[in-house]
Amino acid sequence: MWHCSNYVKFPPESLGTTDFVEKGTGAVVFRTCYEERHRVVFQMGTSNAVRALTAAQLVCKDVAAIDINMGCPKSFSISGGMGAALLAKPELIHDILTTLKRNLDTSVTCKIRLLKSSQDTVELARRIEKTGVSALAVHGRRVADRPRDPAKWSEIADVVAALSIPVIANGDVFEYEDFHRIKSATGASSVMVARGALWNASIFCSSCKLPWEDVKREYIRKSILWDNDIKRTKHTLKEMIMHYSSLELSEGKSVNKSDTLGDLAKLYGEEKYFQLVAKNRS
Repeated sequence: MWHCSNYVKFPPESLGTTDFVEKGTGAVVFRTCYEERHRVVFQMGTSNAVRALTAAQLVCKDVAAIDINMGCPKSFSISGGMGAALLAKPELIHDILTTLKRNLDTSVTCKIRLLKSSQDTVELARRIEKTGVSALAVHGRRVADRPRDPAKWSEIADVVAALSIPVIANGDVFEYEDFHRIKSATGASSVMVARGALWNASIFCSSCKLPWEDVKREYIRKSILWDNDIKRTKHTLKEMIMHYSSLELSEGKSVNKSDTLGDLAKLYGEEKYFQLVAKNRS
């Protein structure tokens, strides 16, 4: 969760983006641009309604919606009372969502995971709907489930049948055809994809899925063009490499050792592009 007083909005002219940076260090916490303001949904983790509102008010004019993550099972999230920890605190969920709805003109949504039973999930989903959120995303696994465990699409369907607001289905979407399969199986209004897009962003292409090597190279070029944070760039690259190859091979080790985008440009043969972008930017 952001400590909101530590961040400021800053528009870097060389990129044409809107950056939210940490005071003192200048580290970019969130980068977007004017053209994306009606598309980007800003998702946050929180355990406090007031802090959630303060953070949302910083970014709400630059995004299409504010989303509260109530499904993350990672220890760093749960230990702070965020993510899936909220699933056991329906009153806090109500407080956070109603606080945002009362004070923002921007749409508010949230994402949950399945509870112990489908009945429990539906009951929570109905309580969330009553807060006035615009949509609800449901990940088809429980907190204790592992990524290798199949997502339970049938239980997402139970939520869809019980609500009148749009439900976004999430879980086990790895190919373009899976978008249609999960919508058909659940009746959901739309689909959220995570790992499938992280591994190969061309999953959204209806005509063909590109080789991951091509996608990886294009990701490097986009990271250079938009001066993406090196840690985030490396994280995505390592996710791709772990899925298709291994971090223990030479490529993975070289990515780990890279300290700058220039290092990655050299590793992937994009030095000329890196120099061209740097020249145009200066």
